[in-house]
Amino acid sequence: MFRAIVTGKASKSSAGLLVFVLILGGVGAQATGVLNSPSGGYLLCVNPKSAVVTHPSAPKCPAGSEKFILGAEGQAGATGLTGATGLPGKDGVNGKDGVNGKDGNTLWNGVKDPESTWGSPGDMFINSVTKTLFGPKDLTTGWPAGVSMVGPAGARGPQGPEGPGGSGPAGPQGPAGAAGAIGPQGPAGAIGPQGPAGATGANGAAGPAGANGVAAPIATGSNCIGTKCTYKIGETGPGGGIIFFVDYNDQYSGFDYLEAAPTSCQKAAMTWTGASPMAPVSYPGGWTARAIGAGKTTTDMLTTQARGDGGSNNSNNAALFATSCVAGSKSDWFLGSVGEMKLMYDNMQGLGGLIDGYRYWTSSNFGGSDSYVVYLKEGTVISYSSANFAAVRPIRSF
Repeated sequence: MFRAIVTGKASKSSAGLLVFVLILGGVGAQATGVLNSPSGGYLLCVNPKSAVVTHPSAPKCPAGSEKFILGAEGQAGATGLTGATGLPGKDGVNGKDGVNGKDGNTLWNGVKDPESTWGSPGDMFINSVTKTLFGPKDLTTGWPAGVSMVGPAGARGPQGPEGPGGSGPAGPQGPAGAAGAIGPQGPAGAIGPQGPAGATGANGAAGPAGANGVAAPIATGSNCIGTKCTYKIGETGPGGGIIFFVDYNDQYSGFDYLEAAPTSCQKAAMTWTGASPMAPVSYPGGWTARAIGAGKTTTDMLTTQARGDGGSNNSNNAALFATSCVAGSKSDWFLGSVGEMKLMYDNMQGLGGLIDGYRYWTSSNFGGSDSYVVYLKEGTVISYSSANFAAVRPIRSF
């Protein structure tokens, strides 16, 4: 088959004649031979009169013949338009055609780690809660271990400049917090000075006349001196000491007077317990043990405990020393409470031989290894180590 169309200078009639001749005569035999044209094709010569086709060995035809060149390559034509892309083929599944396979390389997300049945090979998965990335999923081993997408916290940057404008409005007040624990009770405050004496009452009715005109004694009793059974502050009491309190308003049951022992029962320096460390004191604390009228009860408790602990040496135990005092035939002396010793300080200023500037023991325990003393220099009540030395002045009530 020839590679190119027939070229030459022949007219349409000559070309038709050539085709006719080629069909009848067979160009195959006639055209065999050497390429004898300048363009590299086969030169054919056609005699229009005799219709004889010759293939001369020379590159020219005889005079009067038409020239045709077979097999000459013509110029390349323009490139044709690109055809439309064909439809994509179907994906195979497990080696079988006809069913679309699942697309790979899909990014999934959820609120928990992926399960083995989720996704396809090549897919990725993000746990949106823990910010963990899993994938790509492997066809054989499934989902690999996840990798956290949250990097380590960076170093804190410098504080930026304060923004314009003043401070914002105050926020609403928060709810009140729970009440705190009640604090320990503070020491008792100083007792105020005694008020002025009331007006003298009217004289009582005269007693009956005694024999021979001698007045009979008003009364007799263990708390009377001769014919006198009523006392004023500062007077000598039945025990030979100083009366320093009179219950004019009948506030206290069980007694009307408080009497300070004479100086024969006063001790300048001794400890409260006679031992260090002190054994725990087993009686009520607070105002119960500090009130006026509490001294007798608390002293009895202290002496009972002191004797039970073997502290029988009254030369260095304030409570034992106070109860051992005998004066004016009276042996019911005791160690006064805070309230009672404060009354003695307030009402015996300059009386009864109190040692100015000394601390005087009370029967009231502050707590632990401390007890209360009344400081005569200032009239204050302070706590003091029970193993320290202070003065003792017993009292009695009647």
